[in-house]
Amino acid sequence: MLMEDARERIVAYGKRIATEGLAVGTSGNLSEYDPETGLMAISPSGLGYFETTPEDVVVLQLDGSVVEGSRRPSSEAPLHAEVYRRRPAARAVVHTHSPYATTLAALGEPIRAVHFTIADSGAEEVPLSPYVTFGTPELAASVGETFGEHPETNAVLMENHGLVACGPSMASAFGLAVNLEFVSRVQWQAECVGTPRVLSGEEVMGVSRRFETYGQPAGDKA
Repeated sequence: MLMEDARERIVAYGKRIATEGLAVGTSGNLSEYDPETGLMAISPSGLGYFETTPEDVVVLQLDGSVVEGSRRPSSEAPLHAEVYRRRPAARAVVHTHSPYATTLAALGEPIRAVHFTIADSGAEEVPLSPYVTFGTPELAASVGETFGEHPETNAVLMENHGLVACGPSMASAFGLAVNLEFVSRVQWQAECVGTPRVLSGEEVMGVSRRFETYGQPAGDKA
């Protein structure tokens, strides 16, 4: 089975999308990309996360040609492919309809630096891409353009839709989506009672530098 490990991760993290409230029903999708083969594995369209098996995950080329799998791929496959084109270092993409990020998207607001962990995104703000119908080449192009206009960010908020996040691994892309939902919640709650203080670009850059030495060294399990 092609991309077997990636397919297993997509199933496992899909269940986490559901259990952590980042999507409702069959909404949302996730993928991994292998630059050596040029193949992308993506969750199937319209299957519940707890129903999906590794065999249900579809392997395709970035142009949409299915290489392996009997299921129809996610309708957002063009969006995922465009993110990989715009972010060559990305190996995973997670798209969610998480409540607080989607609330900001419905308000037409970007995710702002109301909490220092927004630095995880690589930028001081997660930009907003204008509304376009889901699952269309036009949406993929619009989001791709937003990524292009904001070369530092690894996430884009889609107006009246949801969030798309990418990273060098499924764990990092998923972790970014989870963290940005937290920042979105803080922003929404703060705006309900007043005007939140937004960190400056310099302050966010300072956090990014601190993150470089945060946690344990690679390979250190202590």
